[in-house]
Amino acid sequence: MKLFRKNEGPERESPGLFDRLKQGLAKTRSGLTSRLDKLVFGQKEIQVDLLDELEEILFTSDLGVAATQELIETVKEGISRKELDNPEKLKTALKEQILKFLTVPEPVRALPQPGEPLVILVIGVNGVGKTTTIGKIGYHFKQAGKKVLLVAGDTFRAAAVEQLSIWGSRIGAEVIKQKEGSDPSAVVHDGLSAAQARGADVVLIDTAGRLHTKVNLMEELQKVKRVADKKMPGAPHQVWLVLDATTGQNAIAQAEMFHQALGVTDIVLAKLDGTAKGGIVIGIAHQLQLPIRYIGIGESMEDLRPFDAEEFVAAIFS
Repeated sequence: MKLFRKNEGPERESPGLFDRLKQGLAKTRSGLTSRLDKLVFGQKEIQVDLLDELEEILFTSDLGVAATQELIETVKEGISRKELDNPEKLKTALKEQILKFLTVPEPVRALPQPGEPLVILVIGVNGVGKTTTIGKIGYHFKQAGKKVLLVAGDTFRAAAVEQLSIWGSRIGAEVIKQKEGSDPSAVVHDGLSAAQARGADVVLIDTAGRLHTKVNLMEELQKVKRVADKKMPGAPHQVWLVLDATTGQNAIAQAEMFHQALGVTDIVLAKLDGTAKGGIVIGIAHQLQLPIRYIGIGESMEDLRPFDAEEFVAAIFS
């Protein structure tokens, strides 16, 4: 099943999207590159005594400890080799290294059997916007000509089922649901049966938000995954974790726990437009070696966009 890649998808057909990305990342750019510019302003050469301040800028921009330390080591090496002898070269070196962090190898993913749909399990903690994200992802698949089926696996919150149903109507996708309080695994089983019977191309499974530290709730997700695999061997083929960018470095801890429990294949980072903590994109990719699939930079359908590492770095440093 083909997903949007660089230079693909309906977004690329619309003008001004890079400008919208820049606008969405304005707070992050102000927190990172504007402070970096102030640090080196008037400097004709880069001195070692600037490194402490540089480290503080990187760390407080939520790049995370590991990514920050590696960037500082890169700068130290460049200074010692007389390569970073002016501010512009420093910025170029940081941009190149950050781009390397964000260029994560694609993980090995299970593939659906011929004639079966791609099944994506969408997970995350409470309040990150999973249901809205699923609706927008479904829209992208519909725009690509795919038949999409949504599964209302969040049975604990009546509003979640209603919200997913609204999204289904909006994008033209059927929603499989049961009454509030039903076993999520039973809903997923029915959803996969319906997908097979109706020739769906993509199945997106919504799940109840849960704290990554609650063992019993994580075990429930593992049960959902087992039931899906039993009904359709290999399913879910992908596990997408939705993270709220405004939580900063706490998002790394969330991602680690979910990844250990469920084998996350992709990250969707929502609410980037409302935070100066967009550096967390870099920290997650570097530390967990998980690809960022989508980023949310606004409320509209088009503002959930396929992640492009080169575009992201260009927008941050523009």
